[in-house]
Amino acid sequence: MQFLQILSRKPGSLEVLFQIPFCQKQFPYTCLSSSVCVYSKKKKGNSYEQVDQEKYKNLVHSVTSYKTSAQTPETILEEDSLLYGPPAKHRPPVKAGTKTPENWVPLINPSKRILPLSRDSNIPMKIGLQRTKMPSVTRILQQTLSPQQVFYLERWKQKMIEELGKEGFEEYTKNLFLQGQLFHSALESILLSEEASARDQGEDDVVAGYLSSVEHVLEDISDVKALESGVHHETLQYLGLVDCVAKYRGRLCVIDWKTSEKPKPFLQNTYDNPLQVAAYIGAINHDANYDFQVCCGLIVVAYKNGSPAHLHFMDRDLCSQYWNKWLLRLEEYMDKN
Repeated sequence: MQFLQILSRKPGSLEVLFQIPFCQKQFPYTCLSSSVCVYSKKKKGNSYEQVDQEKYKNLVHSVTSYKTSAQTPETILEEDSLLYGPPAKHRPPVKAGTKTPENWVPLINPSKRILPLSRDSNIPMKIGLQRTKMPSVTRILQQTLSPQQVFYLERWKQKMIEELGKEGFEEYTKNLFLQGQLFHSALESILLSEEASARDQGEDDVVAGYLSSVEHVLEDISDVKALESGVHHETLQYLGLVDCVAKYRGRLCVIDWKTSEKPKPFLQNTYDNPLQVAAYIGAINHDANYDFQVCCGLIVVAYKNGSPAHLHFMDRDLCSQYWNKWLLRLEEYMDKN
């Protein structure tokens, strides 16, 4: 009988853990070995010592001789130029809405002479609209509507036809147009101080509601210079009929009176009306019939139920922005026609 011993090696000695009796015939060749790695605190060698330092001598020197990177923006640009060539001059794409008109004309006419006030300057001008081949502002805007505007306008029209029928819708639009005419006529009478005429027209319930809506606006309007007067742009060749040119709180404006059944508290709710106002301002400033210039606009939205009208004042900067948009629409119209 022999014994199988399991030994444990320790520094300087061997220690028997346990022994197992076995027959050599069963295990003729048996050897068990166990080892333990003892880690010392010996410092590891530098891995760079195994590198061919002579071969990379220059590279090692360039790296270790600088506290910071040896590359600078200038050297990087030089390397890029050698590898890829000079940088290509790239213009960023033009953002939507930043397109500039090809035939740009200033909103304010720099060469227009402002004549001294005449004796009858307190009488508002009313020039008849000349029937010529020149397109009107309204026509230009209608024929250059965006696809989105056309879609929503057609959807509204179809909805109204479903509710009122085709004949009912025609009668509805006819009445809206008539109400607008009566409202403008009543305002003209008021601004001309024709109180009796204005009172007679004000007896109509439809007009009375609109007049009540703009009552607080009329208090701030003075020095009326033009009413329902024709204007044309001598350079750009378009014309229009301006509602009113007067001072609003001391600032001379083109005033556009609008009627609406729905509230329009924000300027964007008025759709293309700001472009229309800008077009009229530009036309007045380039029309020799008018001895003054305008740089501001005012859109007044009156309501049939008499609720206070919404006012949208357009200062010179805002008018200039819409003037550029109007020039683009005008160019689009000219290209189509």
